[in-house]
Amino acid sequence: MTVDTVDRLQVINSFAQLPADFYTRLQPQPLRNPRLLHANAEVAALLGLSEAALQTPEFLRVCAGDAGLPGGQALAAVYSGHQFGVWAGQLGDGRAHLLGEVVGPSGTWEVQLKGSGLTPYSRMGDGRAVVRSSVREYLASEAMAGLGIPTTRALAIVTADDPVRRETIEKAAVVTRVSPSFVRFGSFEHWTGHPDNLRILLDYVVDKFYPECRAGGSQDETALRFLRAVVARSASLVAHWQTAGFCHGVMNTDNMSILGLTLDYGPYGFMDAFQIGHICNHTDTQGRYAWNVQPSVMHWNLYRLANSLVGLGLEPDALREQLQPFEADFLDAYQVNLARKFGWRAWEEQDAGLVDDWWRMLHMQRADFTLSFRMLADAPRDPEPFLALFTDRGAASAWLVRYVQRLARDARPDGERVAQMQRANPLYVLRNHLAEIAIRAAEQGDAGEIDTLLKLLRDPCTARQGYESYAGPAPEWARDLEVSCSS
Repeated sequence: MTVDTVDRLQVINSFAQLPADFYTRLQPQPLRNPRLLHANAEVAALLGLSEAALQTPEFLRVCAGDAGLPGGQALAAVYSGHQFGVWAGQLGDGRAHLLGEVVGPSGTWEVQLKGSGLTPYSRMGDGRAVVRSSVREYLASEAMAGLGIPTTRALAIVTADDPVRRETIEKAAVVTRVSPSFVRFGSFEHWTGHPDNLRILLDYVVDKFYPECRAGGSQDETALRFLRAVVARSASLVAHWQTAGFCHGVMNTDNMSILGLTLDYGPYGFMDAFQIGHICNHTDTQGRYAWNVQPSVMHWNLYRLANSLVGLGLEPDALREQLQPFEADFLDAYQVNLARKFGWRAWEEQDAGLVDDWWRMLHMQRADFTLSFRMLADAPRDPEPFLALFTDRGAASAWLVRYVQRLARDARPDGERVAQMQRANPLYVLRNHLAEIAIRAAEQGDAGEIDTLLKLLRDPCTARQGYESYAGPAPEWARDLEVSCSS
């Protein structure tokens, strides 16, 4: 059941029912002369909005911050966090406004504007976002959804004439994003030492999103089960990132979703030429958030979350016990993903050496992450396209011999294996240069490239005739592209 106007949405405000300590109520600051650059019909359907509703003036006004969500209570949430490993103290929604929570056909979705003006948590910021960062977030969240990776979603981008100073003067934009919740690890860290509010937040999150954690027992047992559940979701999430070649870029605790979703797309990147220590964020000069350390950083972040729960009177040893399974959770998800990508029936213990040599080979030869996996499916019967990806064809050929020997142990029909690999290995990912092309067009008011990319990224494993350039490696000019925290 869909409705043709935002006025007919069913809106609740569960987060706004928390005590006033958790947020500041305020309205967004509207843009001047706003224009709808793009609206996402797939996400609109999650809210119960028809495609016709996306073309109405009322929809534009909501997404531009010029009108609230009917029945919603706009607010900016407070949280704290560790940034680049250092306690940053109080943070919060410095350029975001939660408009309310829509009851959709398949659940409830918080609707949030990003780039919608100053809040009490803006610190030295201007409260705005630009076309560049908004298009990157819009495309990335939908690319991750197409890959089956847990993520927030994006509903719309609105652009305007308002100038915003970053490295240069850019045009303002607002991206409307949706999620079951935007509560973060840092939301809990904020109340370290304040047990009453910490308990209120914990009860809210558990009752709404982790009700299974209340299966009898004391409040302490509920909190421990909650932490264990967050550990499992977070471990699975980072395993998905690793096996998709995705780098988040800024894994601060205030950017970690309590629901195990990919949250806050800034200086992210899908790897082109594989490097085990790839750093996608130009600001990350120490490589804290490089690809190979993302699992350990996630574990570190979970320790910070657990530390906040000490304030409830929980024993540190009991909390540590809930953190212990992280490595096993991660490896389970990581190995299941890799077995699918390599076309195996299941992971076997001896596969670790072959996979380690795979990563080593890709690293030494700077082979394309996405295409190496994709071309491997046909390599046993037609090795040339696969071998062409490597400068040292001899080393690649020797590894391929070992891989074929491993396939023989499964004794499965080749067509079945190839089909599995083609379902598990995308042909199209959101490479930085593809996002850049879409951004440059969007800055001129042209959303055509966004349309094209969404079509490909929603079904990234199916080859489409005429779109070969979208599946190729990065062109020479793209080597100069850099993304940073301002992205």
